[in-house]
Amino acid sequence: MATMKSALSKDQEKQLLSLFSRVKLHLLHKASIHGFTANVFHRHCDNQGPTVIVAYNAAGFIYGAYTSKDYTQGGEGVNDEKTFLYSISAERNKPLRVSNPGTGFNFQAADMHGNDLTLTEQKQQLMKAILNYKPDIKTVHQARVLLVGPIGAGKSSFFNSINSAFRGNMTSQAIAGTAGESFRTYTIKAGKGGCAVPLILCDTMGLEEKGGLDIEDLVNIYKGHIKDRYQFSTSGPILTDAPGYQKHVTLSDRIHCVVYVVDTCKVSILSQKMLEKLCAIRRKTNQLGIPQLLLMTKVDEACPLVAEDLKNVYRSFYIQKKARELSEALGIPLSCILPVKNYSEELDLDQDTDTLLFGAVQHMLNFADSFFENQAEIQEGNDQMELYRSSDISRPDYQEHKEHQII
Repeated sequence: MATMKSALSKDQEKQLLSLFSRVKLHLLHKASIHGFTANVFHRHCDNQGPTVIVAYNAAGFIYGAYTSKDYTQGGEGVNDEKTFLYSISAERNKPLRVSNPGTGFNFQAADMHGNDLTLTEQKQQLMKAILNYKPDIKTVHQARVLLVGPIGAGKSSFFNSINSAFRGNMTSQAIAGTAGESFRTYTIKAGKGGCAVPLILCDTMGLEEKGGLDIEDLVNIYKGHIKDRYQFSTSGPILTDAPGYQKHVTLSDRIHCVVYVVDTCKVSILSQKMLEKLCAIRRKTNQLGIPQLLLMTKVDEACPLVAEDLKNVYRSFYIQKKARELSEALGIPLSCILPVKNYSEELDLDQDTDTLLFGAVQHMLNFADSFFENQAEIQEGNDQMELYRSSDISRPDYQEHKEHQII
């Protein structure tokens, strides 16, 4: 059997050994080989005497804990005055050591592991919330979200990025960077062969100053009349007898949230005609009572600070400035404008990118819920009208009885 080797570099191992007086370390368990389960860990590490755990993360931190007692599966607490936590980072000359004999430890997560665990938990919580989402209306099982924006803004790339984040690997189902002329609906799977995410992303042809998507066609999409893969015509909006027109629609066919997609790098150079077209679409969308969000894509290309570290996206004054410009030009509240980064050249997924993407999806589902709540109120009003009409025959008796009570 091949000998296991530690992933620690010589310098990292030297720093780890500096935490002790004179010790010799023996590698008992390696999760990447033996597996990341508690049972296997205890099988290898229980009753082995003083033990140190070493963990690694994507942020470059090496951290863990030391105990002078035996690991066991007894389920009882153990008092160990020699135990401590530690962290090794390239940014520090010597390891961070945190000891507090008693019941707990006091430390900053950023110092211990760069907040990498917090980000992982946030991503997992967002993914879980999205997968567990259920619309309030029983007849609707998935929220339908329409992406609207100029050609090249990143609509198709956003779908590919969301799909990749849920699949756990890079995908390219929607053809990005092209001026498509069809209406597409995309389902998303959680992992290869996994369950469907309760979200359908709808993509349509990009907006242009002259031509592009007709507002009448857009209204038909909103109302659920346009079928998947319908090719738009440059001669005019779809006719009711066209093969791509769906006459009988239900609430599940309609659009529940509209998301405008704008390239952050081009906010300052959006033409007046394009802004007017977006404003006209907003007015029509408002009339139909559909909630709206705006995605600012390519934030890393627009701001060097964000390119250096995506976590700076909400600290960037430049990104804030561009968000305010869009808010003022289109009348969209700042709270409805979300910065995101799509995958474009990357070969591997990135935790910061996934977290921003999942956060955007969570907002879309929240806004879709607002649409469903409004529809439920409308439906409730319609039901009351039906009840009122069904009692029309007896209304004279009811009125006489009511007048008698007043007298």
